[in-house]
Amino acid sequence: HPPPVATDREEQKRLLGNRPDQPQNPKVLRIAVIGAPNAGKSTLSNQLLGRKVFPVSKKVHTTRCKAWGVITHEDTQLIILDTPGLTNPLKAKRHNLDEAMLTDPWDSMKHADLVLVLVDVSDHWTRNSLSKEVLKCLSQFPHIPSVLVLNKVDILKKKFLLLEIVADLTEGIVNGKKLEVKSAFKQDSSSSAKSPLQITQASPPDSKVPGSPCGQEKSQAQALERSSGVGGAGTGVAQGPKHYGPEDLKDMKGWPHFQEIFMLAALRGEEVDTLKRYLLMQAKPGPWEFHSDVLTNQSPQEICDNIIREKVLEYLPLEVPYGVTQVTDVWEEGECGELLIVQNLLVPRESHKRMLIGRGGKVISRIAQEAGQDLMNAFLCDVRLKLKVEVK
Repeated sequence: HPPPVATDREEQKRLLGNRPDQPQNPKVLRIAVIGAPNAGKSTLSNQLLGRKVFPVSKKVHTTRCKAWGVITHEDTQLIILDTPGLTNPLKAKRHNLDEAMLTDPWDSMKHADLVLVLVDVSDHWTRNSLSKEVLKCLSQFPHIPSVLVLNKVDILKKKFLLLEIVADLTEGIVNGKKLEVKSAFKQDSSSSAKSPLQITQASPPDSKVPGSPCGQEKSQAQALERSSGVGGAGTGVAQGPKHYGPEDLKDMKGWPHFQEIFMLAALRGEEVDTLKRYLLMQAKPGPWEFHSDVLTNQSPQEICDNIIREKVLEYLPLEVPYGVTQVTDVWEEGECGELLIVQNLLVPRESHKRMLIGRGGKVISRIAQEAGQDLMNAFLCDVRLKLKVEVK
């Protein structure tokens, strides 16, 4: 079970400052999770961590800054860099976003050993091409191994569309080899997230591997067994991808240097374990960065603010929630060891206040109840959360 987050700021600081309890032969992997806003990056990060520490909502730009999650499994530590969705300055201005929203995903890439590119296949407007921002990001860091993760495949009614989505997003090449994609529907498929694809890479026919990432047949045994790991060594792209200029990117829909493809339903947790196992196998020898008791580098207050904000985004219409300011008045331990939190939500207009409170106080009490439940799961203790709404 993943450790809880400390409820006390100083305690969390101390944990983060603790010397890592290095095992005999430590391994480590830093993973940047990038993608368009609302692709499901935070949902996937939470599923991989096994505890909810990143905010999630259907609205874009729920994640406001980069935050790290830490998975410690036996001798391996995975550090997940959950980043804001890659966006452009124009959209950033519209949602009144900080400068950090534009720079954080790029900063995360600088620290990463591996990048997961998440694509929401349920969005028929965007699923057949990577956004210009994502392509730009990948082209600036072509030496960092990348993996394509198709998310929300359970929502996709016509599973055969996955064939063309894969071909488009990879430019027909995975792991340095041309894809030969053919349909392989199984009548008895019990899992909606199982891939209905066989993605066979052009190579000798006797090297098929049955148990590869997404229920696909793969011809490359080393795809999962790679002892040389993520570096691209021995994968047919050893020379490394070339640098792409703005002109090259103009005509590109996908990225021809992905090492693997995974298909999953992050919200339901389907196939997330397969991805997690793959990531653990990609870790390289190196010292841990955090003590095994650390789950995230965020302070307890940041987690609390983010989770309340997530609910506000969920229940208020359009752009309204982006104008809410949060001020914590009380953060203390109650008589029975429970955590007592009182937070003020400041809104710019009286009409926003009425929306946030809701008829008979229904909306605000629902927000408090759901946020309190999430905080209990993060801190593993009883939480009493009170929310007040005022016009600033």
